[in-house]
Amino acid sequence: MVTATLMDNIWATRKSEKLNGIKLMLAQVTGGARDGERMVVCDVIGAGIGDRVIIATGSAARRMLEDDLIPIDAAVVGIIDESCESV
Repeated sequence: MVTATLMDNIWATRKSEKLNGIKLMLAQVTGGARDGERMVVCDVIGAGIGDRVIIATGSAARRMLEDDLIPIDAAVVGIIDESCESV
């Protein structure tokens, strides 16, 4: 899992039928080795632009949608209220 900030919505008029009805967003990873990386994520929990979120990737993302055959590689699994930073 990684933390990220949601940057924008993504619309795709032509896509896999399995993606119909799924909200796609652009996220930018914050922190760690992947800091600054951007990725397309699906959001089924109602996050919005500017939210800091937790993103699961790979098979964990597909489990969030309860469909192992859906062509998703990253999904928002939580919205971060606040984070604790070590001193």
